[in-house]
Amino acid sequence: MKLEDIAQELGFTELTPEVSGNRDTDIDRGYASDLLSDVLAHAPEGGLLVTLQVHLNVIAVASHAELAAVVFAGNRRPEDDVLAKATAEGLALYSAPADTFDIVGRLYALGVKGNHA
Repeated sequence: MKLEDIAQELGFTELTPEVSGNRDTDIDRGYASDLLSDVLAHAPEGGLLVTLQVHLNVIAVASHAELAAVVFAGNRRPEDDVLAKATAEGLALYSAPADTFDIVGRLYALGVKGNHA
């Protein structure tokens, strides 16, 4: 499913509208973790990360792991420097009102699976 369709279906708020190229990315894998070393070791390339963390290291890890997008659960929003870094890295960021558990369940229902599904 296209990232743009997922975002619309789940009511994500786009935080990096300048990163328009990722909207057409097909997302079929995802990962949820707040432990960034875990994300580095296990997140699927081209996938979607759901996290509560909103600091600059999230962008570095997501870029290194070659993720397509990051969703911040619980309406969390990063500071402007984090948004600027994500834009520079071409990483799409979203905020969602739901908690991590609900977001992941809804993503799974849309066909987004984990690494071992």
